[in-house]
Amino acid sequence: MAKKEIAVDTDGKQFVVKKHKKKKTALWWLQGIVAVLVTLVMVFPLYWMITTSIKSAEEVQLPFPTLFPHSFHPENYLYVLQKANFLKYYWNTIVMTAGILISQVVTGVLAAYGFARGSFKGRDFFFYIVLGALMIPLQVTFIPIYIMCSAWHLNDTYLGLILPEAVSAYYIFMLRNSFLSIDQSYLDAGKIDGLGRLGCILHVLVPMSKASIYTITLVTFTNGWNAYFWPKIIAGNEVRRVLTVGLAYLKNTYAGQTVSNYHQIMAGAVLAILPVVILFFIFQKYMMTGYSKAAMK
Repeated sequence: MAKKEIAVDTDGKQFVVKKHKKKKTALWWLQGIVAVLVTLVMVFPLYWMITTSIKSAEEVQLPFPTLFPHSFHPENYLYVLQKANFLKYYWNTIVMTAGILISQVVTGVLAAYGFARGSFKGRDFFFYIVLGALMIPLQVTFIPIYIMCSAWHLNDTYLGLILPEAVSAYYIFMLRNSFLSIDQSYLDAGKIDGLGRLGCILHVLVPMSKASIYTITLVTFTNGWNAYFWPKIIAGNEVRRVLTVGLAYLKNTYAGQTVSNYHQIMAGAVLAILPVVILFFIFQKYMMTGYSKAAMK
């Protein structure tokens, strides 16, 4: 028979320590340790990128890397912004991402309403085609898309960067599920108040799906901002080069030389991810709400 553990409280009374409380405490500590380890694994690359971006070229090439810079060199950022033409890359990326974002929001909201609440022949069939588009990567379809864009003289243009990504099957799929979760009675009430289809979308469905729209839009922004494959193909000229492609060219400037420019590459990487990190911290509560709703569905 197992022995009972006896403890004494402040009044001198004895009581039995329950084993399940000890197990719960041990589990709590285990969860905390795992959370700390996972956080370190996720955060350390960001820390390494930031610290390397303010190191000197000599310190970056030391045989034993330093966790903290010996001296600070903010001029790495000035070099990237001025001499590496990152301000132009920033502007191109902003224009491309904004165009993709606006077009995907407009087409996604309208198409999601049609697939969720519309009643037309072949609705489910066309929706399955949209789902099928999710399974086809851009690397498979870029050849015919590139031929079409070249025939329309869209090479090295903003429209050429935006048009192939103007519609998102992922955006339509996620927003359709969100619209389906809204009770039809809200739409009926809107129609009684004199709202048309567009009014029901803008004043009923969109406000009630705000958390999901914020989440999907932030994912769309991140994908557009980090796009590399298609901008690399369609924008061969530096005039329309975006940040991700600019980072690759920044690395190639020292290719084959004994001196490396990892400190400048890291400075460019910090500048490239800065808008995404800022937007995440602003809209993180909406992202958590949107993902939790998606999980419950």
